[in-house]
Amino acid sequence: MHLDPISLKLFISVVEQGTIARAAEHEHIAAAAISKRISELEAHLKTNLLIRTNKGIRPTPAGIALSTMAKRALRELDDISTHMKEYSDGARGFIRVCANISAITQFLPQDIKSFLSAYPNIHVDLQEQVTPAIIKSISENVADVGIFSDTSPEGGIDVFPYREDALALILPASHPLASNASFSFAEALDYDFIGLHKGSAINRIVSNAADDLKRTLKIKVQVTGFDTLCFMVSSELGIGVLPLAIAKRYSKMFGLRAVPIKEPWARRKLLIGVRSFESLPAAARLFIKHLSQESGNTQGRP
Repeated sequence: MHLDPISLKLFISVVEQGTIARAAEHEHIAAAAISKRISELEAHLKTNLLIRTNKGIRPTPAGIALSTMAKRALRELDDISTHMKEYSDGARGFIRVCANISAITQFLPQDIKSFLSAYPNIHVDLQEQVTPAIIKSISENVADVGIFSDTSPEGGIDVFPYREDALALILPASHPLASNASFSFAEALDYDFIGLHKGSAINRIVSNAADDLKRTLKIKVQVTGFDTLCFMVSSELGIGVLPLAIAKRYSKMFGLRAVPIKEPWARRKLLIGVRSFESLPAAARLFIKHLSQESGNTQGRP
């Protein structure tokens, strides 16, 4: 025999009610069934738990100890049920998120902050990756949620809109294009560029724009982050392309100029990707719905 919650609950009821008959009435079960379970408990534990008299029962020292431990054990079992329900409802959980640097630096900090304010028992594990790696992580179930730049992901993943941003040139203040708000991107291609790391969505977009103009993108230096790119630009090693909001922020820090790119290709969509929305843990579904609400664009939402 193994100790089971029902036997412990019935034993506690007998101790509290003072007789097996009253415990049977309280628990809506036959007195003989309670008596049998208590006898089995005593046999299993090899000790007497109750002293039976013509006035009722009272627990032995072992019975008092068992009653105390049983109450604690049953409370812990109730806690398990409560905690597991929180996981199933999404109020508690762990979400693996991969996102590109554009989403991380522009939108996710505030969106995650407001999400965790609403769901403080959920943990978000956020990792920065480039778009191809994000899509791979989603497809292979390494990540629950991916946020990446507009692309055509393969592998049958579910995709939802998240945010939009625009690209801009980041230039030294003395650069010839710095004061020219109406430049064409073809003019910018006359100069050396500081590129982002391999796999960067911005690199791909800028390279495609140069190809469409039948021009060559002259990348002088490649770097791994927005701040490093701005250091290179401030040293006049070349010009760069960043999301407009980030370019404006860094232009103040580095004494640079941020000039919006007017061509249509410079407006981007950021997407949310998952393997299957319906098969996600509840916490991850809540996270995606929260991101959707924060973006304010309900079209195509889960």
